[in-house]
Amino acid sequence: MAPVGDVRLFETHISWVLLAGQHAYKIKKALDVGFLDFTSLSARQYFCDEEVRLNSRMAPDIYQDVVPIGGTPEAPMIGVLPAIDYAVRMRRFSVDAELDKLIEAGQVSSAHIDSLAQVLARFHLSLPGIASDSPYGHGTAFCKLAMQNFTELPDNFTSVLGQFVVLALHDATEEEYAACEKLIEARRETGFVRECHGDLHLGNIVMIDAVATPFDGIEFDPGLRWTDIMADTAFPFMDLLYYARSDLAYRFLNAWLEETGDYNGVALLRLYACYRAAVRAKINALRASQPGISEIAQKRAHDAFYKYLSVACNCLVRHRPALIITHGLPGSGKTTFSQAALERIGAIRIRSDVERKRLFGIAVHESSQSSLGENIYTPEATMQTYERLRDLAQGLVKSGYRVIVDAAFLKWEEREQFRQLAARMRVPFVIASIRADDTELRERIQQRMLQGKDASEANLNVLDALQAFSESLEEEESASTIVFYNSGTNGFSGSDPGWRTLDDVLD
Repeated sequence: MAPVGDVRLFETHISWVLLAGQHAYKIKKALDVGFLDFTSLSARQYFCDEEVRLNSRMAPDIYQDVVPIGGTPEAPMIGVLPAIDYAVRMRRFSVDAELDKLIEAGQVSSAHIDSLAQVLARFHLSLPGIASDSPYGHGTAFCKLAMQNFTELPDNFTSVLGQFVVLALHDATEEEYAACEKLIEARRETGFVRECHGDLHLGNIVMIDAVATPFDGIEFDPGLRWTDIMADTAFPFMDLLYYARSDLAYRFLNAWLEETGDYNGVALLRLYACYRAAVRAKINALRASQPGISEIAQKRAHDAFYKYLSVACNCLVRHRPALIITHGLPGSGKTTFSQAALERIGAIRIRSDVERKRLFGIAVHESSQSSLGENIYTPEATMQTYERLRDLAQGLVKSGYRVIVDAAFLKWEEREQFRQLAARMRVPFVIASIRADDTELRERIQQRMLQGKDASEANLNVLDALQAFSESLEEEESASTIVFYNSGTNGFSGSDPGWRTLDDVLD
C-alpha cells in the first residue's frame, strides 16, 4: 500500500474497514456467528475472493482485488507475504451518494430510480438459472428463512403490542407462503432463481457518475443470494416504501418489469417485500440490543424496527384491484399519463408499444422498420398484442393489483373486451381518455421521433391513418370514462379534476 496521510478505521459486526487515500480495505473478522464462519485463514481468503467475484458483476469500478496482509498482528503490512490475513481492496466513494443518504436528504430523483431499475434488470437478465440439482432456491428453504426473522428476535425486545404484531405477521407470512408455494417452485424450475445480489437495501446502492451501482452483495451464504429475481427486486421496492416514497417504489418496479417482462413474478411481490422488511426489522432489533451501543443509535434502531415491522404488515395487505385502460391518439400523452397514474395510485402498467415488440423479439428502443399495416403492425399482429395485454392484465388483477393498460384502444371492440374482463373479475373499470388538439399531437410526435428514446414508432402518417379509422367512445362507455386534457405545458397536474374522479372510483 502506498503511503497515505490519513487512515481511518470503521467497524461492523463482521468486518473492519480501513479508509486509506483513494482506497478502502475490508478485512473479515475471525469469528463464527452461526450464519457465517470466518475463523480460518483459508475461509477468510475464500470469502474475500467470493466478495470480489460477486460484486464485480455490478460494481467493477469499486471492487479491485484481494490483497494479502503480512507482517505481524502488532505491525501488519498490506500487500506483503506470507499472509496472516487478507483484505478486499476497493476504490473509495462518497457515502453521501448512497441512496439511503440521498433519500433522507430529499435528493433522490426519478433519474436515480430509472438508472437502478435498468441496471438491476439487465443484471438479472444476464444471469443463468439455477441448476436443477442445486440445493438452493426451493420454497421450503425460503420459508425457513422467513420464519427465522421472527424466531431470532432478541428476547423481551418488543412491547406487548409489538409481540402481538410479530405473532400476527408470522401467521400472515405463513399463510401468504402457502398460497405462493407452487409458484415459487414453478419459477425455480423455469429459471427465475439466479445468483442475485441478495442484500439490495438502499444503503447498498451508490450513485457513481449518474449510474446506480449496487455493492456489498452477500458472499458468505449461497442460500441467501441464489433467489428468485423478484425477491431481489422486492428489496429496493420495499425500502422505498419504508422511506414513504411509494411513488418511486412503483416507478422502480414498473421500469424493471418493462425491461424484464417478468409480470408473472408480481404474484410473489407481497411475500418477498414482506420478507425483506422483516429482515430489516430483525437486523435493527439485533442492533438495538447490542451491548455498548449509544443511546441515540439504540433509539434509531428501535424506531427503525417498528417502522420496518409496519411496512412488512402493509406489504401483505391486499388492496382492491382495478383495471384502467387508456384511450387516445399518438402524441396525446397516454404514456405520460400512465406514468403519473402508476406513481399516484400504486399500479402495474402494461404498454402495448413494449409488449408488441416483445412478442416479436424486438428490443424496446429498437426500430422494427415497419410501416402501419406491415410486419408487427398488421391487423393480426395488433390482435395478438391486445390478446397478450389482456392475458397479462388478467393475471395481475387476479394477483390483486391495480393495472393500467397503456394502448390506443381506438376501436370499440378492443375496449369492450377489457370492459368484459373487468366485469368478469368484478373490479372497477376505467377508460382514461387522453385528449389534445391536433397541432400538439403533431408537435409531440415530431419531437419524440427526433429524440428516438421511446418505444412508440408512430409518425405523422400513422397519426393520419389512425385519425381516419378511430371509433369514438360510445354513449354507454361514458359512465366508465374519465377525460384528461393534455394541453400546453400543464400536462397531468395534480389539480386536474380527473384525478379526484379516478381516486373516488378506486376507493
